[in-house]
Amino acid sequence: MKKLVAEFIGTLWLVLGGCGSAVLAAGFPELGIGFVGVSLAFGLTVVTMAYAIGHISGCHLNPAVSIGLWMGGRFNSKDLVPYIIAQVLGAIAGAAILYLIASGKTDFEIGDFAANGYGEHSPGGYSLISALVTEIVMTFVFLFVILGTTHSKAPKYLAGLAIGLCLTLIHLISIPVTNTSVNPARSTSQAIFQSVLSDGGWAMGQLWLFWVAPIIGAILAGFVYSTISPETEN
Repeated sequence: MKKLVAEFIGTLWLVLGGCGSAVLAAGFPELGIGFVGVSLAFGLTVVTMAYAIGHISGCHLNPAVSIGLWMGGRFNSKDLVPYIIAQVLGAIAGAAILYLIASGKTDFEIGDFAANGYGEHSPGGYSLISALVTEIVMTFVFLFVILGTTHSKAPKYLAGLAIGLCLTLIHLISIPVTNTSVNPARSTSQAIFQSVLSDGGWAMGQLWLFWVAPIIGAILAGFVYSTISPETEN
């Protein structure tokens, strides 16, 4: 139960910090943090939680991470579904807090609410195929870095920083394409609020891609990394 609570809190923080920066701080003329700031915010949520709860739950914060670690032989299958449930619930809680804060502004409109999308809902107008390839490749690289930096032969205590920087770089590359997911829990939380509370709710209809693509990327990374550098220590 302690592991699940840690995953709930950690994923809540990822959504509140990352999506919150996009909803609350990115749009101010001249003073807004822009794509770079949002990218850093997502990376910083992972870095901070890696050192806060890494020793408790492993700090997955992401169903794709849990699946990739399982595929790579680093995670017990019996914990997989409970972790995913805790992550999705934590993400929804983070989105709920964000909505409570954001809706306190008198002229607030939910808009896209940092939801992930493709086609007309891609920040740069990128197609479904572009979004699919982007999410598969970015998640593959993310899991590859996670598996590498947490390997028993890797330098200790640096994994959290490397993983957070990797997520920052992923966002710098892919925000224009999909608003960057690589995390089905993060996508689900924002899609729920965008679809339910917006007059033009569309995000739930595109959510499938942000589960399928990250899971494919994670499974591929788990298979590839465990093949080229199998973990020999428990």
